[in-house]
Amino acid sequence: MNALWLAFLNSWRGLHHGARTERAVRQELALLALGVPVALLLGSGLWVRVALVASLLLMLAAEFLNTAVEKLCDHLHPGHDPAIGRVKDLASAGTFMAQVTALLVWVAALIDRLG
Repeated sequence: MNALWLAFLNSWRGLHHGARTERAVRQELALLALGVPVALLLGSGLWVRVALVASLLLMLAAEFLNTAVEKLCDHLHPGHDPAIGRVKDLASAGTFMAQVTALLVWVAALIDRLG
């Protein structure tokens, strides 16, 4: 049980640090805060509501992973390097794919609700 608590504390510190220092994380946290109540109203059923919220959480998780990759790259190689740039671009592409996934889920829920 102690290991679970310590893991939670590590995650909480990461969440807190990301919210304090990263604009993209703050933006996606704001989307999550706005999106949860909208998901409860928009979702036509339990699983649609879960999918809407989960898509926002996935987007936020991808942003945290992208931020971690960028910070690690900058720490290990502070100067400009094309290979490091490609690594950062790949991490950014992962974030973009999570955002597209969230968009698809939200558009599908909206079409389902209106149709």
